[in-house]
Amino acid sequence: MPTMRAIQFTEFGGPEVLKVADVPIPEPGPGQVRVAVRAAGLNPLDTKLRSGAMAAMMGVEPPHVPGFDVAGVVDAVGEGAAFSVGDEVFGWSDTGSYAEYALATRIARKPAEVSWEIAAGIPTVAETAVRGLRVIGAEAGDVVLIHGASGGVGRIAVQLALAAGATVVGTGGQAKLADIRSLGARAVTYGEGLVERVREIAPEGIDAVFDTTGYGVLPDSITLRGGTERIVTIADAGAADLGIPFTGSGDQTGELLDRLAAQLVDGSLVLATGTSYPLADAAEAHRESESGHPAGKLTITVK
Repeated sequence: MPTMRAIQFTEFGGPEVLKVADVPIPEPGPGQVRVAVRAAGLNPLDTKLRSGAMAAMMGVEPPHVPGFDVAGVVDAVGEGAAFSVGDEVFGWSDTGSYAEYALATRIARKPAEVSWEIAAGIPTVAETAVRGLRVIGAEAGDVVLIHGASGGVGRIAVQLALAAGATVVGTGGQAKLADIRSLGARAVTYGEGLVERVREIAPEGIDAVFDTTGYGVLPDSITLRGGTERIVTIADAGAADLGIPFTGSGDQTGELLDRLAAQLVDGSLVLATGTSYPLADAAEAHRESESGHPAGKLTITVK
């Protein structure tokens, strides 16, 4: 049976459990394509599955090839697939994307103007941002507070909320404030006194809150909103105790990817890219992700 190089973990643990392995090359089923992977996106969920923290929730057991976001070239198609060999595509993999080949059904054509790294980095962060803004009903005229406005999801959420006609207040560390302002948002720092700082910079009040950080900002958010309505989180495990929802089910569709591709091409959506690690250095990529301060979206270059 033909094999490929992939990153795999055979036990839960730190980044060191990620090893290069030879695994069987997958064959596409009905509606699927096989993608010769050029780049894979790294998301915080990847590290939580590797550590075991969220493995049971996601039904993940070792041995496992991590990675959801993928960009590459179609090299085999299953019956009824809507793509052809040679198509450049991006989207979500059905098998782990930290590999030379991955199967996929939820994909779209990658515009030539979009790099492999951007294409691999955008699907999950953008879909999550779209979903969060939909849950809180962000629209023109709203003042939206986005926690973690310079992070992967937060940065996209800021751009989408502004494009919808909302005013955005973004929180971040002191070193990130200039970056948040460059997106068009008002910027404030985290920490003690947050409520007062937000009220000073947004005296008209806060209409909705999107927490992308999980840094314990929900109590202050409730104070600023005067209740729990129109607040959502993607990261705070204590949200349910406060009556705050997680973002709910996803919208991982080719139609969404087509819209994102168009926005990336016309410049109305910009992904801040960070380091792209070779496949063999996936453990180092996870270490940077878990540091909490990656300088842009991390990706893994496969070919």
